[in-house]
Amino acid sequence: MNSFEEKRSLLLEMIAFSTVDGRLHSREYQFLKIIAKELSIENEVFDDLFHQELPVMSIKSQFQRIQQFYRLALLMHCDGILHEKEETAIRQIAITMGLNPYATKRILELMKASTNGMISGELLLEVFQEQYN
Repeated sequence: MNSFEEKRSLLLEMIAFSTVDGRLHSREYQFLKIIAKELSIENEVFDDLFHQELPVMSIKSQFQRIQQFYRLALLMHCDGILHEKEETAIRQIAITMGLNPYATKRILELMKASTNGMISGELLLEVFQEQYN
């Protein structure tokens, strides 16, 4: 992810997803803030993103789409409450991204079964690769 616009777009998508259940939990906000820091987005710019509309920007690489899906899934789990609206929204986002629905369903099930809501990067990629074979 090279450009500021790509980073901004990814964060905007995550912000929109974080409020799909009708509220922004403090854990979700802290998680988003960590992502912003990792993307080298300044605090003022990050806070301003909550007042902007989501642009339509497609992620070109399959790996980046999988990464973004996983970030959204982590965001969904970070408040400790899994809302039906979040699960519906993430499945629709994954389809829009062009990700395999069976792989995304399996990833979500593995994350739900995990004690901390996380899975390894290797397992994440392995699940998506299985669907191509």
